[in-house]
Amino acid sequence: MAEQNTTGSTTAGSIEVGTAGAGAQLAGPGTGRTAVQQPIDARVAVKPSYDVNDFPVPTGREEDWRFTPLHRLAGLHDGTAAAAERGENKVGFSLPAGVTADLVGRDDARVGRAGKPVDRVAAQAFSAFEQALVVTVPRDAVLTEPVKVDVHGEGGVRFDHLVIEVQPFAEAVVVLSHTGTGTRAANVELLVGDGAKLTFVSVQDWERDAVHVAQHTALVGRDASLKSVVVTFGGDLVRLHPRVTYAAAGGEAELFGLYFADAGQHLEHRLQIDHDTPHCRSNVVYKGALQGQDAHAVWVGDVLIRAAAEGTDTYELNRNLVLTDGARVDSIPNLEIETGEIVGAGHASATGRFDDEQLFYLQSRGISQEEARRLVVRGFFAELVQQIGVADLHDHLMEKIEAELAGVA
Repeated sequence: MAEQNTTGSTTAGSIEVGTAGAGAQLAGPGTGRTAVQQPIDARVAVKPSYDVNDFPVPTGREEDWRFTPLHRLAGLHDGTAAAAERGENKVGFSLPAGVTADLVGRDDARVGRAGKPVDRVAAQAFSAFEQALVVTVPRDAVLTEPVKVDVHGEGGVRFDHLVIEVQPFAEAVVVLSHTGTGTRAANVELLVGDGAKLTFVSVQDWERDAVHVAQHTALVGRDASLKSVVVTFGGDLVRLHPRVTYAAAGGEAELFGLYFADAGQHLEHRLQIDHDTPHCRSNVVYKGALQGQDAHAVWVGDVLIRAAAEGTDTYELNRNLVLTDGARVDSIPNLEIETGEIVGAGHASATGRFDDEQLFYLQSRGISQEEARRLVVRGFFAELVQQIGVADLHDHLMEKIEAELAGVA
């Protein structure tokens, strides 16, 4: 992939340093140096609330909403969706032995434990859901099969709440899949107990008219490990907000993402990692491809290292491959450091088209231009799919990528 900006796309970023020390690896290649309109700590510090009235209706001028086409949110942002016809989901489960799934009210102690909503849509989803689904992996359980939660939308408007609790020293893979249609707003909470390991996979494979907005909030315990994998292919508009906080020292979080936007689709991923605890680690790798007129991808990665978070090690990377004219990417990695006593911190972002030298090399060996372009895209995603490391997901992802590549000319 050529490492350059593509016309109509934005690759920008910032590093704000409060106290820089020798341990800070402050930037990676491809990092922009534009100023942040609003400091990360100001955005992270927005007072979370369960009350939708604590958040003003977005106008599109706010930093957190300026890339989102509000008119395509079907009223999720201004309250009108709440009065629309309620939709239904078909929900299927695959629960290994010992794993439980319970429907509970919002007064259940596990609901809200990971964190409160941080924007109006998430607060609306919390105030409007009828029952929360709580999936629990018991203490010390080491699952050899994934937990699967399959959500199929059947139209209408629906507000959902899912809690996944992996108790101390348990290990699990949980796959949440979305198909069908409808307008959906949701909160997903990930509770990773001390010493536990959770791989959480969220797949958005909606039909093309679906609208999906969700906040994923993770609380990572002492010496615990979270791998979050977000895969977005379908939907008219999908806006996801993964957030990570740490309950104690020694926590690790890896956030991987893969998205492929076609003509007219708006796919937006906004990440927040709040390092407020010493000796924790985070690593972010998101990759996307776009093709077709008005395909639009937005990626914003906010990482805040607070003054108390000595020994932090963090890095984030976003790469995008624009396959056709008329597609647009906005990629903004932001890093704010309030202490110099860290292991390392950096970010990088790159948006580009096909690498002409790669294509020429392949064509010189008798490979057609069309097949050469497909090989480049496969290679672009293959490394990330390997990093994700979920065997049950590998074949599905490669099949979906192949299906998308059928449109690459």
